[in-house]
Amino acid sequence: MTANILIVDDEDAILRSVSAYLEQEGYTVRTAINGRAALKEAATFHPDLIVLDIMLPELDGLEVLRQLRQTSDVYVIMLTAKADEIDKIVGLSLGADDYMTKPFSPRELVARIKAALRRISGVQAKSELVFSRLRIDTAARLAWKDGQPLDLTPIEWSLLHSLMKNHRRALSREQLVEQVWGYDYYGDERVVDVHIGRLRKKIEDDPTDPIFIATVWGAGYRFEDTSL
Repeated sequence: MTANILIVDDEDAILRSVSAYLEQEGYTVRTAINGRAALKEAATFHPDLIVLDIMLPELDGLEVLRQLRQTSDVYVIMLTAKADEIDKIVGLSLGADDYMTKPFSPRELVARIKAALRRISGVQAKSELVFSRLRIDTAARLAWKDGQPLDLTPIEWSLLHSLMKNHRRALSREQLVEQVWGYDYYGDERVVDVHIGRLRKKIEDDPTDPIFIATVWGAGYRFEDTSL
């Protein structure tokens, strides 16, 4: 699998070690050491995935992510310090797809990147799912509501796909993590709640009173087929 990967970190050791592992796997890698350089690289390099540190000079990672999400749904893995729980939540709310906590093994990060790229490029056997006002194309990874395209990030699309293909069945946070992030994900399962909240804002008429994605207390979430 070939892919363009942008690594953004102001620590040279991380840039060198992660780049070396990724290049050995056949990926094309570019690096940036500050937020402004990251935005320039993202605009010209067109990465398939970005590894983005939160603590950056000039523009921090959260501001870089905010600006990226204005024009791009590229898959973003945030790097955070161990104690930065608030930064994790803010990053996810701004549209990060995943995060890893420093310090980490470069091999672990590369494994996470490879798993994410496999999910992004995977084509489902059934090409389309349609329920009432929502439709998704599993080959093109696109979604529509009432015939209008939805601007979903890769994680939001994958969550919607998992819920729709299991419609009227409650899926736990653990099950959604396994289906969307993969079995090798070791982060906080609360990441599901953050992304469900973002997804509801994009597909529900009233996110505070959802009709498509129901919360099943003590169990998780369920997609409701409103055409029934």
